[in-house]
Amino acid sequence: MIVIGFTADQFGQAALEHGIAEARLRGTGVLVVNATAGDAYTDSTFASPDRARDVQDRLTTSGVPFEWVQPVGVDAATELLNAMERADAELLVIGVKHRNPVGKLLLGSVSQQVLLECPKPVLAVKPDA
Repeated sequence: MIVIGFTADQFGQAALEHGIAEARLRGTGVLVVNATAGDAYTDSTFASPDRARDVQDRLTTSGVPFEWVQPVGVDAATELLNAMERADAELLVIGVKHRNPVGKLLLGSVSQQVLLECPKPVLAVKPDA
């Protein structure tokens, strides 16, 4: 299974597309995780019901078996790392933002944590230019 860390932006879309491609190559399914701590009135990375429906439609048309989860009140990095503890989890796919030279020293907190702590391979992707 390919675990995809989805965010409702171009970076999450890149992760979704690369995750689907990896699942096809490996003949497996995907688990798409769109998590939020829920500690703010709005979280721009958490998919609205309409956006979630669009993602699920994309997954359905891809033909890849999938699970879609949207845990609320959780730390996104911890949720992704927990998903990677599943015996069938092979690869974690996350989207990353382009950073300036100083920003490259510090990735986003979720990206940095999963890259450093995930015991299995992590594929960090960015959207096409």
